[in-house]
Formats: sequence, structure tokens, C-alpha cells
Amino acid sequence: MAQTDTQGDEDGIDLLDLLTILAGRWRLLVIAPIAVGAIALGATYLIAPTYTAKTSFLPPQQQQSSAASALASLGALSGLAGGAAGIKSPGDQYVALMQSVNVEDRIIDQFKLMDVYEAKYRFQARKTLENNVRIALGKKDGLITVEADATSPQLAADLANQHVVELRRLSSELALTEAQQRRVFFENQLQRTKLQLTEAQTILQGSGFNAGALKAEPKAAAEGYARLKAEVTSAEVRLQTLRRALADSAPELQQQLGLLAALRAQLAKLESSANSPDDSDYVSRYREFKYQESLFELFSRQYEVARLDESREGALIQVVDVATPPEYKSKPKRASTALASAFAVLLLLVIGIPVRHFWREAKKDPSKAEKFGRLNAALGLK
Repeated sequence: MAQTDTQGDEDGIDLLDLLTILAGRWRLLVIAPIAVGAIALGATYLIAPTYTAKTSFLPPQQQQSSAASALASLGALSGLAGGAAGIKSPGDQYVALMQSVNVEDRIIDQFKLMDVYEAKYRFQARKTLENNVRIALGKKDGLITVEADATSPQLAADLANQHVVELRRLSSELALTEAQQRRVFFENQLQRTKLQLTEAQTILQGSGFNAGALKAEPKAAAEGYARLKAEVTSAEVRLQTLRRALADSAPELQQQLGLLAALRAQLAKLESSANSPDDSDYVSRYREFKYQESLFELFSRQYEVARLDESREGALIQVVDVATPPEYKSKPKRASTALASAFAVLLLLVIGIPVRHFWREAKKDPSKAEKFGRLNAALGLK
């Protein structure tokens, strides 16, 4: 039993044996890491310093609650923008805009980054710019930070600040917020309705229109018909908006379908009522004119509300910290580089020296000569 324990100690690797092997090469373990660390430290002085500038800003916030309360008081078309009420925080969208080709190309041209980065092609300059600029959205504070690296402190600050400038420009050109989307929608509807109103007015005047041509009853009937037809149109637009945002089985969508069916039934009943042969053509033209006029008034009010909301939230990118030229370099980190290099060499030596020692000892063992022979043959060594 004692012989077995002795044999196990001889075959195993004892910690004391490892320490003995390492102690025999202590000079190498001390000198080599120091030498490599010194070389790495000297090499960092050959690398051009990199400066990092940082800016942070608060992106525009949605104001859906105030917009919804204002729309609720404006009549039949107040629900047209309902499908846009589920817009989330625009922070991720603004980050994506600053990383777009539109913004990157303008920055590349403004600061002549093709020459600065020594890029032959524009996509190479974009790639380098993306590697040198980091844009992140804070999950807790909601701030967007832009960090830019450059070999010049002033260029680093200019790159960071220019991203904010380009974001302001691009956000003013695009309909990003809920109010901007409503403004664009109602602006298009208003322009189309204006053309249709002008056309209806021209047709009505061509039929011999004058202020006293209508009796009170047909005039009232025509105006009522116009209001009802405008409500049908607004209900149809509202239904289209809901279908883009909700499933067909949603209660709100089903309710809107019922409302639209009721309005259409009323309109059909009103249209089926016969007019006198003398004024039927005139009344139909007058109805169309009043319909376009009512629709134009509704769209005008919606457009003004959207413009008011847009001006209130109006791309207010509030800069918290403006990027200034950094006073000290961010890279290379000389002390960290030297220490990391020295530690890496020390670790390799601590592993390599015992492995080399036991390898040599194993090759001297006659009982393992056959195994080494097969290994050399497999590796093609003599």
C-alpha cells in the first residue's frame, strides 16, 4: 500500500515541484515581463493619440394627451389620427437617423473625411466614421449620447456636435412625431379638398347660380345632405385608420363599422327622396358644393390643430452637454497597455516553463520512447 502511494506521488505533478521549476527560472520570470512591458510602453508613443468628445441631448417628447384632448372638441374628424396614438418613445428612431447614410454623407463632405481617413471609396469612409462615433440611448434617463473619436480634439468635438445639427435638419424634413404625421396627412387632404371645392363651385355657377335662386326648404335639405355626406367620409377615413392599427375583431373597429353603416343608410334614404324636376340638377350640384365646403372646413380645423401641436413640440432637441475639445487623450492608454503586456508574458511563462520541463523529462523516460516515436511519425518528424 505504501509503495502504491509513493508511486502515485512520483507519477503526479506536485505543487512543490512546480514551484521548484519556476524558482529555477526566476530571472526569466522577472526580466521578460518587465522588458516586454517596457517595449509595449515605448510602442504606445509611436501611436497617434486619439481624443474623445461627448455630447448628450434630450430628444423631443410626444404630446399625445394634449393633442387628443384638443381633437376631441372638433367634431366628426377628431378620430382620424387615432391610429397614430400608439407611437412609442422616439429615442431609438433618432439614434437610427443619426446613423443613416443621409447624415453620414453630409458629415463626410463637410469635414472632408475622405482625406482625413485616407479612404478611396465613400463606403470605407462611412465604415471608419461608424467605428469612430458611438451613439447610445440611455434606458433610464432617456438621454441620447454621441461620442466621437478623432486625432484632433477640435475635430472630435465638431463630429459629435454636427450629429445633433444634422438630426435637427433631418427631423424638420421628415414627419416623425404624431403631430407632424397628422399635419402632413391633413395638409394633403386639405389640398385635395380645396381643388374639389373649386371644381364644385365652378359647376354650380355654370348652372345659373344666384343667391335667391333656392327656396328655404331645398336649401336646408341640400345643406343637411352635405353635412351627412361629410360625416360618412370622415367615418370612412376613420375606419381606414383603425384597420391599419387594429385587428378586424377589435371592438372599436366593429363599433366604427356599425356607425358607418348607419350613416350610409341615412344618406341612401336622403338620396332616394325625389326632388322636383326643375331644380333636381341644381340641387344636386348645390349639395356637392356644400359637401366639399363642409369637408374643407373640417380638414382646415384639423390642419390648424396639427400645426399648433407641431409648433409646440417642434423638434425640440434639448442639448444637455455640448461637446467641447477634450483636454486629454483617450487612447492609447499607456500604463494599461504596458501592464497588460507584462502580465500576458508572465502568464505564458508560468504555463510554458513547466510544460517544457515535463516534456523534456518525458522524452528521457525509456518507457515512453515508443509513444514519442508514434507521435513523431504521425507528425511526419524524424
